[in-house]
This record gives sequence, C-alpha cells and structure tokens, in this order.
Amino acid sequence: MPHASNSSSYSFPKRLYSGVELLLGALLLIGLGTLLTPLMASAANWWVAGAFYALISLLVLAFWPHGPLGWANRVTLGRSVLISLVAGALVGEAFIQAIWLWLGVAVIALLLDGVDGWIARRTRSHSPFGARFDMELDALLITLLCIGLIVEESLGLWVLLIGGMRYLFVAASLPFPWLNEPLNESFRRKAVCVWQVVALLLALTPLTSPFFAGLLALSALVSLAYSFGVDVWWLHRKANHP
Repeated sequence: MPHASNSSSYSFPKRLYSGVELLLGALLLIGLGTLLTPLMASAANWWVAGAFYALISLLVLAFWPHGPLGWANRVTLGRSVLISLVAGALVGEAFIQAIWLWLGVAVIALLLDGVDGWIARRTRSHSPFGARFDMELDALLITLLCIGLIVEESLGLWVLLIGGMRYLFVAASLPFPWLNEPLNESFRRKAVCVWQVVALLLALTPLTSPFFAGLLALSALVSLAYSFGVDVWWLHRKANHP
C-alpha cells in the first residue's frame, strides 16, 4: 500500500503538466471558435464542440501519465481542437451555410496529420500513445465527414461504414484477440487513409454533383474495405502460423 501511495504522489504532478496543456487547448478552441463565427453560430454548436474536446481531454489524461505532451502530441492536440470545431458545426447544419470554411478547417486538420508524424520522427519521440492518438483522431474526422456528407448530399447511411469500419474492427477484436496484434508498417494503409479523407472532402464541395459525390464515397469505402481485408488476412495468418 505505501508503494501505491508513492506512485500516486509522483503521477499527480506529471498529469498536472498535461492538464495545463489541455487547458491551453481549450483556450485555443474558444479563440478559433470566436474567429470562425459562422461555424459556431449557436450555443448548440459551442456545446457540441466543447463536449468533443472535453471527452478527448479526459482520454488524454487517462492514457498519458508521463508529464508534458511533447511537440508531436501538442500538434495532434491542435488537430483535436480543429476536429472538435468540425463536429460542433454539424449541429443545426451550420456547416452548410459556411461549407468552404468548414472544409478549410477539415483540410488543415488533415495536413497536420503529416506534421505531427514528421515532428515525432525528427525528435525521436515516437510512442504507442502518440500513434493511437493520431489514429483515433483520423477515424473521428472521417466519421464526421461521413455525417456531413449524409446531411448535405442525402446519401444513404451506408456512407457511415467508411467512418465506422475502424470501430467495427475494434469491436471484432473482443471475440478475436488476434486482431489486436501489431501490424507491420504499410504505405498502402496510409495512402488509403489519406484517400478516404480527400474523397470525402471532394464529395462535400458544392462543385460536386450528388452522383459524383456518391462515386467518391463509394471509392473510399471500397479501398478501405480492401485495406482492412488485407490486414485481417495478414493477422489471421500470423495467428495461425506463428
């Protein structure tokens, strides 16, 4: 028991460091939301954006007990602020009234996806937490874009499979633990992830007809299903032929 007490006393200051950084992220959310008034047009937009960021912050506090976040994770935290604004603007269809601004925020969040990885490599600060943080934000952004596409283009609920496939994979790992095994590095996986977001962004532009928007979304779904299929097959073979 004394050992547990000492551990707790040391972990609290470390969490306090990251807590301060998360509060700075909240101030960034407020500042950007104030500047991007068309996206945060109502109290409901603010509440949803704040709720998303609060949930992300709680998860960071729960899974990062190591003190300051580091520059790579700080950039990823900045992505979480932008993605929270993307989520908030979906309420009341505020994003439709400012579609180009909304897409611009999403594009910046996408571009920062490469920046945090570059910083992690340059500073040799790779971590399982950072990789997971980045991946879960990618999945969240893709899901939000899918919701926007359903609302704007009136496509079927099948579009949600693009964003939901990651969560289905996680759910499938409960009865099949071998799905939790680490995957090898794959350019194909990264390329498919980028194409998903690019295809959804293109589909959401006012210049794209509903027909081509559907084709773009379908291409994202097919490429994603293929990529997941390759990974599942590889993990299955690895589990059965160690």
